[in-house]
Amino acid sequence: MSPVNQYKRVEDEFIDRAGKKFRKAWDGLLSSFKLVIQKGKQRFTVMFIPHSEKRIFNFQISVFTLIFLFFILSVLVLSFFGLSTHFSSTNKRIVEVTENLFKSETSLESFKDEIVSLRKVINNFKVKMDDVLDVVGTEGAKNFLEKGVGGNLSSFVTMDDFQEGSLRDLGDLRSLRTYLDNTIEPLIEIEQVLIAQRELLVDIPTLWPLKGVRGNITNNFGPAKHPFTGRWYLHKGIDIAWGYGVPIVATANGKVQRVDFESMGLGNNMVIRHKYGFYTRYGHLDKSIVEKGQEVRRGQIIGYMGSTGLSTGPHLHYEVRIGTSVVDPLQFLAIKSPLIKKSITSAR
Repeated sequence: MSPVNQYKRVEDEFIDRAGKKFRKAWDGLLSSFKLVIQKGKQRFTVMFIPHSEKRIFNFQISVFTLIFLFFILSVLVLSFFGLSTHFSSTNKRIVEVTENLFKSETSLESFKDEIVSLRKVINNFKVKMDDVLDVVGTEGAKNFLEKGVGGNLSSFVTMDDFQEGSLRDLGDLRSLRTYLDNTIEPLIEIEQVLIAQRELLVDIPTLWPLKGVRGNITNNFGPAKHPFTGRWYLHKGIDIAWGYGVPIVATANGKVQRVDFESMGLGNNMVIRHKYGFYTRYGHLDKSIVEKGQEVRRGQIIGYMGSTGLSTGPHLHYEVRIGTSVVDPLQFLAIKSPLIKKSITSAR
């Protein structure tokens, strides 16, 4: 047999065997399908027998119908659980939104209360600012403050956009912002005035001469009876009593003109010359720690309280002179400035 015929024979045998297997599988599939159809069409009789003389109710139902009904019932049960879960989630979300709305309303009420309080504060601030500007005398700054800038809020919003109360609150906030913007210029002028005042005051004897304590003024400026002779005389300064060793400071910038000792007078004492013709004198010191010709700064320690010379106890005799005239030191010690503390700190 030739190779071609042999190949043809093998091919025919393979096709024949494959065809037989396919037909067998197809017949098996058809048999199974027919069996399923047969079983699905199989009917059951359902009977309802009442416990009375009423007629028995019965009906027939196929397997396919049972499967269909089970499928429908399953879909309904799953849909019920799905809707129940969705409803619970939605209800929880609604509760959260309600709580957030309540909190927002509470916050808005607090916000309105704060605006009312802020309105009162800004009114007090305006009054005080006007008082300060009157004292400082910055008329230009006051005019700038009164004219205002910023326009009307109604150019940005309308009554349809906000409720009347909200619009009024926003208007108050905008007015406050505008007013605070306008206070910058007056504050700059006030700062310049206070800086000029500070520069002047550091050269004028306005600082309290005792460091850290006030002491007690035991003898004022003016006519007084001498503690040793009993005679009346002009007391040229003030006496401030306290304990030994209290630091004594220069009451203004200046230069030490004299450091001296008077056994029958002010004991250890010194004179400091300042600008504008001012002189200050410090008497009855326990000791001096500066020398003649030394430059001193306001607030600098120059000695310590004692009871040297003609003294009945530890105290400071403090004098202020303008040229050759003595003046009451309290007239200058009563002068205050908000920036003096800063000057004292820098001097120390």
